[in-house]
Amino acid sequence: MKNLINSISFETPLELFILASSTLFIALIVYFLSKKYLVKVIHKLILKTKCKWDDVFLQVGLFEEIVHIIPPLIILFSLQLYPENISSTVSNIIEFWIAIVIIKIVNKFLSGILEVYNSYEIAIDKPIKGYIQLMKMIVYILGTIIALCILFDISLVGVLSGVGAFTAVLMFIFKDTMLSLVASVQIVANDLFKVGDWIEAPNFGADGEVIDIALHSVKVQNWDKTIVTIPTYKFMENSFKNWRGMSQSGGRRIKRALFIDTNSIKFCTPELLEKLSRIEILKEYLDKKSKVVDTSDEITLNARKLTNIGTFREYVKQYLRKNPNIDNKKFTFLVRQLQPTSKGVPLEVYAFSNKNKWAEYEEIQSDIFDHLLVALKEFDLKLYQEPSGEIGLLK
Repeated sequence: MKNLINSISFETPLELFILASSTLFIALIVYFLSKKYLVKVIHKLILKTKCKWDDVFLQVGLFEEIVHIIPPLIILFSLQLYPENISSTVSNIIEFWIAIVIIKIVNKFLSGILEVYNSYEIAIDKPIKGYIQLMKMIVYILGTIIALCILFDISLVGVLSGVGAFTAVLMFIFKDTMLSLVASVQIVANDLFKVGDWIEAPNFGADGEVIDIALHSVKVQNWDKTIVTIPTYKFMENSFKNWRGMSQSGGRRIKRALFIDTNSIKFCTPELLEKLSRIEILKEYLDKKSKVVDTSDEITLNARKLTNIGTFREYVKQYLRKNPNIDNKKFTFLVRQLQPTSKGVPLEVYAFSNKNKWAEYEEIQSDIFDHLLVALKEFDLKLYQEPSGEIGLLK
């Protein structure tokens, strides 16, 4: 075969034109036939297999990209028929073409690897998108250098040795990439956050769910459906809050205070105690206290007496303990009185709901405080309100 090829000579311009036209025509025909029929046959064979990996490579278009290498290979093979001075010049161009196609094939292959990895549950905790992007970048840079060396017939060793002189420049150019790579490793290794986590980063206006972690950026979809893009390395420079612990615990904290008007705080009178004793959840408490405190109508500081705010605090505790939406065994449970302020005495509820979805949590919290705001009046207590509010009501 080789002797046959060597015996054929194409030297005149017309012969070379015919040879070039024929070669190009054959290459295009083979390319289009392969793209239309061969790829379809490969698709059908892959879809019949039980393995799911090949389906992923099918989806990313790996096999369509491989077909693109057929025309330059045919042309490269046909260069044996050309005179040496022409074939050596054209071969550099064709090999450059092949190198570019190989770069694109490797890019598609890496995309397929990423999709296969993302189909496993481990991808949620250990994402590799950043590493794949880094590998693609390296392939593009090295591949482009190799392709240019082939095109201009330059020694690759000489080029790579010369790159060392520009290390400082390259470090400056790819500074953000290097910082992002280190940050990506730390995020994954320390499990700082993952896709699906609710994070809060006030410095960047982010308060929502992580939807993508890449090499250079992290995308967060806020609860108002806006999307914030944050450079990956910025997470190592700025603090942020990850709400995953709350989500995994199964509970969500309720921390809200009622500001009691100090003018409404007083000792419980017999009449008030009699009214309150009809409240089922307070009956046991009042019976127990009546044995050790003075329940008469006499106002004296020499004896122990119940106050309406203290009794109300006990009522709130009992009410929350009987609320099926509050978990007072697994989590911290407090109803406490805080330091008085210019707006009254804060009575704070510190408890955890057993539902942590936003809508359900807000519903539970609202129902509790709806009830407590009304219950205040039964204890002769008033909620603090700005004077202008009361004046407005009187008018």
